[in-house]
Amino acid sequence: MNTDSAPDRAPLRSWLPGFVALAAIWGSSFLFIKVGVGELHPVHLTLYRVATGAATLLVVLVVLRDRLPREPAVWGHLLVVAGFGVALPFTLFGYGEQRVESMLAGIWNATTPLIVLPLAVLVFRTERLTARRAVGLALGFVGVLVVLGVWAGVGGAHFTGQLMCLGAAACYGLAIPYQKKFIAGRAYSGLSLSAAQLLVATAQLALVAPLVAGAPPAPTDLSPRVVASVLALGALGTGLAFVINLRNIRLAGASTASTVTYLVPVFAVVVGVVVLGERMNWHQPVGALIVLVGVAVAQGLVGRRRPAPTPVAPAARPVEPATRA
Repeated sequence: MNTDSAPDRAPLRSWLPGFVALAAIWGSSFLFIKVGVGELHPVHLTLYRVATGAATLLVVLVVLRDRLPREPAVWGHLLVVAGFGVALPFTLFGYGEQRVESMLAGIWNATTPLIVLPLAVLVFRTERLTARRAVGLALGFVGVLVVLGVWAGVGGAHFTGQLMCLGAAACYGLAIPYQKKFIAGRAYSGLSLSAAQLLVATAQLALVAPLVAGAPPAPTDLSPRVVASVLALGALGTGLAFVINLRNIRLAGASTASTVTYLVPVFAVVVGVVVLGERMNWHQPVGALIVLVGVAVAQGLVGRRRPAPTPVAPAARPVEPATRA
């Protein structure tokens, strides 16, 4: 997504409320997708969502007096990132939630880091595969099989919906290391690059939507709850959430801010159960827990002994990457 530096010791109370709010916003997004696909084709839902998000970030750009990228090469790379990091995964989650519960889609979203790592190692060469990371990947793969419930057989619309949600996570897994290699080092703010990314995704969807799903319906033809869901997905889930995430990275550091990934499926499950009355089989939360443990091991959050700190002279802190959940 973007990078920033963090102060040496930011008080917990300064960033924890924003951290929890971000997890709640992103976790609730799967509820809004479920409501949206009740009346909208998944491609139309994604188009409206991304256009709303783009408009929100453009307003923020104007307020902060920032500007969009001007290098043609950056816009060329954004074609890839917008397609695989926005348009395609958002649409696949929409298709998936026509067949599965919203909370299950939230669980599949948590597998993204497990897909990012092998692609970063084998394709983009931006990471190294260590024994610890290999163990984390193996645990995550076991967790995926448990979530799928492969012992009960595969097939049917529900299984297809899960594969679509997994495919959405796989798209993020491709877009994140691609962006890290080709875009993250550019001299533009994360806000600028994200706004440009959403603009490109909006253009892509505007071209594809009529071919796949026909002309999108007018907003006046939609029920208030669907309109509210679209606005929440775009303005909150993309606009406000981005600003909150930037603040979390600045105050707590990119590594700490990225652990919001672990809270997102929790909120997705709670919201799905409380608001939509969804139910899940026992193996789905168990598999999700195994997946999250695998992610934690692969990211070095568990199973690695921290060296004792040694006093050093103050120096510039290295920039750490952070990814959106």
